[in-house]
Amino acid sequence: MRDEPYRITAVCLGNICRSPIAEAVLRHRVESAGLGDVVVVDSAGTGDWHRGHGADPRSLATLAANEYNLDGHIARQITHDWFDSMDLVLAMDSTNYSNLQALADQAGVEVDLHMLRAFDPALAHLSQPHPELDVPDPYYGGVDGFTDVLRMIEQASDGLIAQLPARLGR
Repeated sequence: MRDEPYRITAVCLGNICRSPIAEAVLRHRVESAGLGDVVVVDSAGTGDWHRGHGADPRSLATLAANEYNLDGHIARQITHDWFDSMDLVLAMDSTNYSNLQALADQAGVEVDLHMLRAFDPALAHLSQPHPELDVPDPYYGGVDGFTDVLRMIEQASDGLIAQLPARLGR
């Protein structure tokens, strides 16, 4: 039995669009699966330019319209010293994946790093990293892009939640 909660961290570029959406969806799915007492979900970005800012208003509106909650989100930047406390790191795209692998190498640790969409059963056959596993960055587009991102994240999250009990040894 673990003393510490199992920690899942979703990571995108700036931690204002994709990874906050993933954080909210995964947290909701974890709670719905009855695992909220043993799993902690958070998010971060590989870049620093949005650090300290809230989530993109379009992310928040998309989440709220779909009955997800992300109160008080503040963008953070992941660094190599985070890896000691994370159990599962979820990259939103191939570039994030490469950046996270480089950070893990810098820290000298093995990390359980995956692209989030690799948990989507329809895409599980693809090797990581793979461009078809990318969750596209909706930042420069319209609201529809945020809705598309949410749907991708929901499908992948359902696949991850199905595997989570085995990862927790349950």
